[in-house]
Amino acid sequence: MDDGFGKIKVIPDHFQVSTPPSEDSLQNRSSPDSQPSTGNSSRSRSSLWSRRKLRRAAFMLNLFSLRGLPWSGADGQEKVQLTAAELESLRSELADIEEREAHLKAQLEHIDEILRSARLSGYLYIRSRWTALPGEPAPIDDIDVDDWLPRFVVLHGQCIFFYLCSTDLSPQDSTLLSDVVEVGPLPNFIREGEGTQYSFYILTRQGLRYECSHVSEVQVDTWLSALRTDCKLGSDVEVPNGS
Repeated sequence: MDDGFGKIKVIPDHFQVSTPPSEDSLQNRSSPDSQPSTGNSSRSRSSLWSRRKLRRAAFMLNLFSLRGLPWSGADGQEKVQLTAAELESLRSELADIEEREAHLKAQLEHIDEILRSARLSGYLYIRSRWTALPGEPAPIDDIDVDDWLPRFVVLHGQCIFFYLCSTDLSPQDSTLLSDVVEVGPLPNFIREGEGTQYSFYILTRQGLRYECSHVSEVQVDTWLSALRTDCKLGSDVEVPNGS
């Protein structure tokens, strides 16, 4: 090997792949003189690290839906710059989240209280009818109109509560057990797509009759038994001919 050739700084050409490297160039490539300077490498790594930190900061901004907000990296510290309107918007969003969380917590506590303390609860199809006053003709029931509506019914304490759904905090309607004068079964009927429906009624002293139905005969029998017991009513009520 020529001694003078070892003093030449060889820079490998990475873009020429057709010419294989010679043995001399491989030896010079591994020599300390052929390596990039430590200072340049450190500055390059530092610059790459800073860019990565900035990208992570930008990702966090996008993650929290803060796209488009200006940010700066002065003195090596990234800071999010918010206007007064943007800050107020964030505070409003946080307040809405806290309000929804409190509402959901109240709903869960309400359902838990119902399940623990109610004598009986569950979804039933409900419709209401007023009995005819003396001298009035009996109301004509239009069988072509399906006015059965799902309600979450709760038998608790001295009341029957009718909720629109189980997560509601306030009932849509209620009636005192002391106002119930009669409960009994109703004829079964067929609902399209759901099969046979078993039903019963609850009659109040005001003349309001709640008609209730469920796809399970066991559920209907359970409700009838609980209502008769709590309302202190007999069970010798015959099934009427019409609904």
